Amino acid sequence: MERRRRPRRTRADYARGLPGYHDPLSGFGGASPAQSALTLRAVLAAFGLVFAGGAAWLGFAAAMPVLGWVMVAVAVVALGDLLWVIHRKRRGEPG
Repeated sequence: MERRRRPRRTRADYARGLPGYHDPLSGFGGASPAQSALTLRAVLAAFGLVFAGGAAWLGFAAAMPVLGWVMVAVAVVALGDLLWVIHRKRRGEPG
């Protein structure tokens, strides 16, 4: 079974907005295409990364390893989110 490949999207496609993206009623009186707040999400992910990293360091320094490891896990999630947002912004998505 052969899968069809979608054509690659360009910056102009994202600037115009993708048709029916996240709106099953688009074209039938649905809401206008939403814009993603990628820059805000990147700032919040960076803040979470710094905060969780500092909290992990304080947790280990205060002999609370459980808190330290929980904050390390939160920092890893924040780093993953930050990298994904950067990938989407470099791809050309607005926001």
